[in-house]
Amino acid sequence: MVKLLLVAIVLVNMLFIVRFIADFAKHRKETFEEKGSNLFYCILGFITEGLATLGISDFAINTVVYHKTKYVEDRLIPPTLNTECTIPLMFMALIYVTVIECDFTTMIVLVIAQTIGSLLSPRIVVKLSASVIRWGMGIGLAIAAVLVCLGQLNYIPADGTLTGLTGVKLAIAAVALFVYGAINNIGIGAYAPTMATVYALGMNPLVAFPIMMSACTCSIAVGSSEFVRLKNYARKPTFWFSIFGTVGVFCAAMIIKSMNLYYIKWMVFVVIIFASYSLISGEIKFLKKKGKEQLAGAK
Repeated sequence: MVKLLLVAIVLVNMLFIVRFIADFAKHRKETFEEKGSNLFYCILGFITEGLATLGISDFAINTVVYHKTKYVEDRLIPPTLNTECTIPLMFMALIYVTVIECDFTTMIVLVIAQTIGSLLSPRIVVKLSASVIRWGMGIGLAIAAVLVCLGQLNYIPADGTLTGLTGVKLAIAAVALFVYGAINNIGIGAYAPTMATVYALGMNPLVAFPIMMSACTCSIAVGSSEFVRLKNYARKPTFWFSIFGTVGVFCAAMIIKSMNLYYIKWMVFVVIIFASYSLISGEIKFLKKKGKEQLAGAK
């Protein structure tokens, strides 16, 4: 059954891979004319996808980077966060599914739930204004920061022993992951919410990794395929992340296991808070400025 899941993960991701290669081949020249140096994206992809292998949100880190550098337009940040991590995430899932035991039924139900959530939302995301997207990312990051903090302070239980769910608990988890699949497409990472859900339902914390990686790789591959089809993403970071992000995943799996994740997660907490503050405060300042201009116009 595990082999069937591994095959399914690869097949779902092939939809994205085929579409991306075709789109990249057609727009190769324009791709390398996009903002940001090739070396910058290689290093960023290697580091953030390596950290993502440990459950540390690449969405949060890269949101800060793109928002501050302006290398990726705000309206393209959410879809690009998805497309650039699709291939590295596939390898994360393949690694975790083979090394950590999880109930197969639970895994399949949650993967399908999150994939359906992701499939239904890209057409909505491409119609959202940059302002709505910034508000969504800012609020979502604030929620993620709270979850990270609660986990670090041991307010979210992390001592469960279950490797699978049944009945009401499975239904709750399925609904939750359906929502996480949808919000992935507006740039809100599903790692922290999935971890919190798994912990709260009494599962072994390690089981969160194959669940969230498998669910995310399928849901993000489906959503990313739509973003590529709609040509609503940045190609340059997607190209370099697909290569060097994947290298980062394998290096993380072999090397970073010995690092103290407790301190790394506090660092990421600070990054998430900073990202959320920057996005929300920027929108508040914009609204205040707009209000003053309207008031001046009325006078």
